[in-house]
Amino acid sequence: MSTIRIDASRPDRVHVTLARPEVKNAINAEMVAELHELCADLERDPRILVLGGSDGVFASGADIAELRERRGPDALAGVNSGLFVRIAALPMPVIAVIDGWALGGGAELAYAADFRIASTTARIGNPETSLGITAAAGATWRLVELVGEPLAKEILLAGRVLTAQEALAVRLVNEVHEPADLAAAADRLADRIAAQDPLAVRWTKSLIHTPRDEHPAADNAAQAVLFESEQKLARMTAFLDRRQR
Repeated sequence: MSTIRIDASRPDRVHVTLARPEVKNAINAEMVAELHELCADLERDPRILVLGGSDGVFASGADIAELRERRGPDALAGVNSGLFVRIAALPMPVIAVIDGWALGGGAELAYAADFRIASTTARIGNPETSLGITAAAGATWRLVELVGEPLAKEILLAGRVLTAQEALAVRLVNEVHEPADLAAAADRLADRIAAQDPLAVRWTKSLIHTPRDEHPAADNAAQAVLFESEQKLARMTAFLDRRQR
């Protein structure tokens, strides 16, 4: 991997760092390909993904030098949008660790995560319309779902960039920490997720993303699987044993 760094030293999570500091971690085709490789690995062996930037920047956006040369067929191929859909659909939760700028495609990558933890220096926005394009990798629908239509329109149509505290106030990010404390905070959140039953977490994440008209049948089907699991019996037995002490 030349555009991302991977730390898989812990069995329950993978730390991935976007590593193109010379262009503020702009997302290019090579990074997209390497993140697809990562997704394939996490689909085969589900673990929590902790995804961050480097050198005080999460990701400044898609690589403008590449974007300038793309034409209609490239847009229809969904280069970034396809990747972000895949990241959002990973079996285990994804934590975006936002230090500094998360703009354009970088912001859309963060929107695809299940959790977003920001540093006090974080700045989040979508300046695509100022460059003559639209935010076509998820912001026009994910951001609306996350913060509501009025604020999403300010960001997407009027170029508003949110500070970390503004993002926290509208729950676009879950937590805000000083930059030096950001990595530890992300691991604390990952620890809380890892303490749950992994299979139950996977089914629950899947149900959250299941279309409304498929509930409650989908919930019942998932629960039927979990009711037969060894972890369900072991965890409930341990709970009852603790209560009886």
